[in-house]
Amino acid sequence: MKRRDFLSSSLALAAPDPPVQDDWQGIGRVVAVGDVQGDKDALVAALKMAELIDGKERWSGGRTHLVQIGDIPARGPQTRQAYDYLMRLEKEAAAAGGGLHALIGNHDAALIYGDLRNVLPEEYGEFRTSDSERLLARAYEEEEAKRRSAGQPPTAAELASFRQSWLERHPPGFVEHREAFRPSSVYGAWIRAHNAVIRINDSLFVHGGISPKYATQTRKALNSTIRKELADPDRYLPGGMATDTQGPLWYRRLSEGEDPSLEPHVAGILRFHGVRRIVTGHVVTRTAIMPRFGGRVIDIDIGLSRFFGRPPACLVLDRESKYVLHRGVRVDVPGPGRREIARYLEAIEAADEKPSPVSQLLRDIRDAR
Repeated sequence: MKRRDFLSSSLALAAPDPPVQDDWQGIGRVVAVGDVQGDKDALVAALKMAELIDGKERWSGGRTHLVQIGDIPARGPQTRQAYDYLMRLEKEAAAAGGGLHALIGNHDAALIYGDLRNVLPEEYGEFRTSDSERLLARAYEEEEAKRRSAGQPPTAAELASFRQSWLERHPPGFVEHREAFRPSSVYGAWIRAHNAVIRINDSLFVHGGISPKYATQTRKALNSTIRKELADPDRYLPGGMATDTQGPLWYRRLSEGEDPSLEPHVAGILRFHGVRRIVTGHVVTRTAIMPRFGGRVIDIDIGLSRFFGRPPACLVLDRESKYVLHRGVRVDVPGPGRREIARYLEAIEAADEKPSPVSQLLRDIRDAR
């Protein structure tokens, strides 16, 4: 197998023009899947459960539109596999008359601008080549040269300690990983070619949420700003929308609970974007896909990766029905009220392996009555 030379081939790829479309209407079936977190196998399990792919992991969903809510990488050993798979599946879905929308999540963006706090060594290992040791040695030499030229020259002992620490944080494959996620390289360009916020039928999809700070910005404005920032992160970040905790990649409060003070804000978002619900990820429930604010917000990040250990789950929005698939069991999205939520969670609990983490949620709801 020939070595992949990211320095000479991937970097030479021109970044595609970002799409401007952020609204699709008249779609018969929409399936939304939560954060992948570096687990391609878990993603495949969810897509098979929703009958979007066949036994050979090829698209079989016809005209269905699939929304992957963001955060493909981080915390798992199959980040590259997941990106490669979704890049291929996107083409297959389009050829069948369907669609695949991979939203930009905070972890996807982080790989472009260099926040690597949640990257596992195994993720770098996916990019390892026969040339990794040489590339790593050259990268270290550059760092050591910077250290030598910065003020007082370090002692031999200080350099030895620095080298050991640096190599621990930069395993083989690190250089290729960083090259692959540059804004103009293969994965960086693919991420930037997507949106952060989209509308399909009567639903708004966003990785984190829409905060009061950005409540009156259009989808076009939100998406174009984030794509612009990720195209030139050294110029715009940190400090831009893509790293703002109030921005659509990071905002959490819509999915962390049901703060009554946010009711007017939620209603305002729905009116502004002309939708009936907001579908989010980002906040891991560790239990089930969770409707909030009477079903007007639905957090679909159940934690389906092996890192969190929850089962395959997805949200299905058909013309006539709205339901969750949890371990292959269909459960209708509940209406407002504790009783409806309790019935929903009872069905999820019944579908779960025992003991189910949903049981504690049910006890809390019953105790609050």
